[in-house]
Amino acid sequence: VQLVESGGGLVQSGGSLRLSCAVSGFTFDDYDMVWFRQVPGKEREGVSVCSSWDGTTFYEDSVKGRFTISTDNAKNTVYLEMNSLKPEDTGVYYCAAAWRTSDYDWRTGYAMDFWGKGTLVIVSS
Repeated sequence: VQLVESGGGLVQSGGSLRLSCAVSGFTFDDYDMVWFRQVPGKEREGVSVCSSWDGTTFYEDSVKGRFTISTDNAKNTVYLEMNSLKPEDTGVYYCAAAWRTSDYDWRTGYAMDFWGKGTLVIVSS
């Protein structure tokens, strides 16, 4: 199983980035996909989730209206479009997968099945 994030980097406040997470080794269609982020000294937090059932999405309050999660099942890839970036969005962003019927918590990362290694996003003020 592999989840490989890309697209991170340094961007100025107000800028945009598009993160990608290419997955392999499991049936992408059967898993809900989640983006997390972690800032040093803080708890990991779920940023957004996309349901594999019907494509329903949810977002952490601070990113609503600015971030968009999407999937391309043909490419086994999940994306996170990030606009109007703020310095507080800085962190390591991880994608993770959870079996669609499992009792996972997308906000905390509890019971996620697979994780990527992360990509660093730095937003300068």
